[in-house]
Amino acid sequence: KFKVGMAGYTFVRFDLQMTLETLQACDVKYLCIKDFHLPFKSTDAEIAAFHAKCAEYGVTGYAVGPIYMKTKEEVDNAFEYAKRVGVKLIVGVPNVELLPYVDQKVKEYDFHYAIHLHGPDIELFPDADDVWNHVKDLDPRICMCLDIGHDTRNGKDPVADLKKYHSRVFDVHIKDVTGTTKEGYSVEIGRGIIDFPAFVKML
Repeated sequence: KFKVGMAGYTFVRFDLQMTLETLQACDVKYLCIKDFHLPFKSTDAEIAAFHAKCAEYGVTGYAVGPIYMKTKEEVDNAFEYAKRVGVKLIVGVPNVELLPYVDQKVKEYDFHYAIHLHGPDIELFPDADDVWNHVKDLDPRICMCLDIGHDTRNGKDPVADLKKYHSRVFDVHIKDVTGTTKEGYSVEIGRGIIDFPAFVKML
């Protein structure tokens, strides 16, 4: 069985109250926490209040991110934030030169670290192959958040990529898209080109 969650960024224009009401209405019980709902500098009391609020709606925060990391200090802050929040999965976007340091931190904290891939929109980690090629020799707790829409928009097949890298896919972002290039855009599932029956079967 797989747990269906929601990426916090889905609610970038909505406050926590609306987010939790929507999750409850959709019977979704897991949330990847974004910092606009729970800021990095939140106190322990604020973190506890956040979790209590989520629990009122039957929602559990299972991860934090995506968090962009351009310096070692930002890597340190992200790991400490995740520890204080009480999760063991970070969805991250580190600069490539920071990957050896991320490797150290994963060993230190015993966390999983899922690199979010971005398709053709930015150069950093455009698809599953690119993530794999950067992390294949690192700690096995480091690999990818497979965003199947972005993977598709970079000309890849997310079903084949899931099969190829399944042992190191720690999170999945599900969306449908209209094309296999940067011009492809997000649409409701079933209105785009991704073969969802095949993807679910592969899961």
